[in-house]
Amino acid sequence: MTVNLNKNLRIYYNKITESIAFYPAVIAIVFLFLSWMMLELDFSSFGKEIKSNIKWLSLKDASTARSIISTIAAAIISLTVFSFSMVMIVLNQAASQMSNRVLNSMIGNRFQQTVLGFYIGTIVYALFLLSTIRDITSGIYVPALSIYLLILLTVIDIFLFIYFLDYVTQTVKYETVIDRVQKKTMQNMQEKCISNEEEKISWNDLPYVEIKAERSDYFQGFNEKKILEIATKHNLYLSFLHQRSTYLLKGIVLLRLYSKNAIDKEVLLEIAAANDFYDGQPIDRNADYGFKQLSEIAIKALSPGINDPGTAVIALHSLSDLLSFRLYHTNSEFLTDANDIARIYIPSSSFTELVENCIYPIWRYGKKDQYIQAEMKNSIQQLLAVDYKNKYSQLFDHLNNIIQKEINEGIL
Repeated sequence: MTVNLNKNLRIYYNKITESIAFYPAVIAIVFLFLSWMMLELDFSSFGKEIKSNIKWLSLKDASTARSIISTIAAAIISLTVFSFSMVMIVLNQAASQMSNRVLNSMIGNRFQQTVLGFYIGTIVYALFLLSTIRDITSGIYVPALSIYLLILLTVIDIFLFIYFLDYVTQTVKYETVIDRVQKKTMQNMQEKCISNEEEKISWNDLPYVEIKAERSDYFQGFNEKKILEIATKHNLYLSFLHQRSTYLLKGIVLLRLYSKNAIDKEVLLEIAAANDFYDGQPIDRNADYGFKQLSEIAIKALSPGINDPGTAVIALHSLSDLLSFRLYHTNSEFLTDANDIARIYIPSSSFTELVENCIYPIWRYGKKDQYIQAEMKNSIQQLLAVDYKNKYSQLFDHLNNIIQKEINEGIL
């Protein structure tokens, strides 16, 4: 029961933090706390002294204070609605003209979440402030300091909105979306890829127990820290049979657990619960998603309904840059413990698989376009040039032969 609860909490935590509403909710809570702090300052002896000494900081008319706050709250609500509408239009355009899969990277944009959170926080601040104004003769309990801070926040909101307009117009550009996907993919590979050769599995001769998928969904990975601790503690070795991002049916063998001794049922349950199954394509969890998204953008751009080979070429250039990095870097397929003993093996996509899954489809869809012909040949030639060890010369020669053969046969 506790194991499943921890697993569900981890999955929900990832979904919540990746949601478009996460930052706005956190910032709204911060502004609520700020409003309480400012009211405490306003009604404290120190605050009263400040308002008494600086005359322009005092507001003695409660109705004026209410009018200011109400006007600001209504204006920022309209600003927020308009900004949210712009974001939804951008997301809808990206989904219809590029790929639904790029929405995650756009929704996860922290800047636009911060701006929207600032708007919502200002509204929360204003509404909380509005409920504290009192009609008294002296006017000393009108929260003047808090109201002037609200005015300052409103001015900041206006400038944020002006910048937000420019930012959203840049975000909707294909170049910006492709560049964002490329950078996130490259960052993931730089963090997780290594340049040396991986060691081979050395525990195949040990007895093993199979753990099957508990549900039908996409295998997104596992809690590496948790499983590594369990494997080290009980002297276990794990070998996953499927790559991350693989869709598995319930009951399919997910991994094999090798051990010289019998394995407790509780340990099996803990390891099974540490595996993550959910939908989506988070690039920060798996760089292969970035390759797939760039390929999908190029294919969608080459479709008859859109017919934008220029965008396909930009995506192809980004793929070429990522592939050039993968020429001499591979995903780390082994996780080691503190004693540098390999405990966990998980397969990853090879360079050849990435080329076959990403470059081939673009060629099949765009082989009749002369623009794609030229750029495809140029990209392959450049990859061949940077492959100075000739590790994949046969693959590139095969690609060149396919292109040249189809050109000669008049297919293009």
